[in-house]
Amino acid sequence: MSNIKVFGGSSHPDLSQKIAACLGAELGTVVTTKFSNGETCVEFGESVRGEDVYIVQSGCGEINDNLMELLIMIDACKIASASRVTAVIPCFPYARQDKKDKLQSRASITAKLVANMLSVSGADHIITMDLHASQIQGFFDIPVDNLYAEPAVLKWIKDNISDWRNCIVVSPDAGGAKRVTSIADRLNVDFALIHKERKKANEVDRMLLVGDVKDRVAILVDDMADTCGTICHAADKLVSAGSTKVYAILTHGIFSGPAISRINDAGFEAVVVTNTIPQEENIKQCSKIQIIDIAIILAEAIRRTHNGESVSYLFNNVPL
Repeated sequence: MSNIKVFGGSSHPDLSQKIAACLGAELGTVVTTKFSNGETCVEFGESVRGEDVYIVQSGCGEINDNLMELLIMIDACKIASASRVTAVIPCFPYARQDKKDKLQSRASITAKLVANMLSVSGADHIITMDLHASQIQGFFDIPVDNLYAEPAVLKWIKDNISDWRNCIVVSPDAGGAKRVTSIADRLNVDFALIHKERKKANEVDRMLLVGDVKDRVAILVDDMADTCGTICHAADKLVSAGSTKVYAILTHGIFSGPAISRINDAGFEAVVVTNTIPQEENIKQCSKIQIIDIAIILAEAIRRTHNGESVSYLFNNVPL
């Protein structure tokens, strides 16, 4: 592909390298430094004039620093006369702060703020995966391609769970019901739902299981897990209800605070996450964590965007 440059931020260099390799391209040279007061400085080591530029930066690790680095990289490309700048954000930062409710009447809708920042910095296009709330796409005045991990999840289930035809797909909360029913329909299996009540953020008060999981393999599916209180409580609920095995499949494995110790103590057969967030250190501490590589999906989205082709094929298929 001509007139294309792919650069990686400092949040997830391994994923950036894999995406570039899938495209048959060299990852562009960019140098990121910090001044003694913590300010970020970004300098591109090659010309981007007239190029179609793709910057890979995930919302993980030092989220605020990495978000600022992405904004600076976008601005630097626009100032250097790049033809088009696309931000590839596998895990969108601040996606959980997408609305106000009666308990947070004076809170910021921070996902909208981040959308504004990306637009003002000069981004022409956004590619992301499994937004926490699909309406976040409407926060932007520029095109947003929200890709789905579902095709890769279906492939993993069929390749790694021998008794998948007798499984039941479970949503750990009501908000994920649509995601779970879609997967259950494509597998032609049943689904169940866990209703949870929270006393406060990251703390679940009680859970109610709706559905029959007795003597069946249960597959918990969610878009993200942070402290893992919800999915670990859900796993215990499923085991006590008679499930033979419990798997958890998550798009974004944030795994902060006590998450890893909770997973180690819970009754999971495996906790499967995509590599939208680096998991190398977590795998060393927890043998239950397995990875679905989504670099090929992001790379194909970049290729199709660059060539002016439809991206919707990726909503239901894993590229070969």
